[in-house]
Amino acid sequence: MADLIQKGLAWLDDQRHAHMTQTVLYVRDTENASYIVALLATIGRTEFEQVDEFGIVHKVQSRDFLVRAADLVLAGAPTLPKAGDRIRETVGTQTFVYEVMAPGNEPPWRHSDPYRKALRIHTKHVATE
Repeated sequence: MADLIQKGLAWLDDQRHAHMTQTVLYVRDTENASYIVALLATIGRTEFEQVDEFGIVHKVQSRDFLVRAADLVLAGAPTLPKAGDRIRETVGTQTFVYEVMAPGNEPPWRHSDPYRKALRIHTKHVATE
């Protein structure tokens, strides 16, 4: 018998992808080249808590982009997000630029489902053009 949970999650991901996404540009700059891929992403957020050296808890919120792992292909090869990459989101006449990062020792991305089909990429707004 097939894994019903896996089938159900695949159906839900298809619905998210079809009805809750917008096109963004994923950009990775290297010393030799720039790589850009258009992705369909669902916008989300994650709240992180950080404790400073005085014991004060600070809440930090990231803008998250949920994308299909199979869609993140740079230079013809599947890849994973990397701190320092950028995501460009155009709204009307403005383009918001987000850098892939997470506060403290948190990873800048994580799988968003148990079958590793979707990625949740944590970012911080760094520019508006």
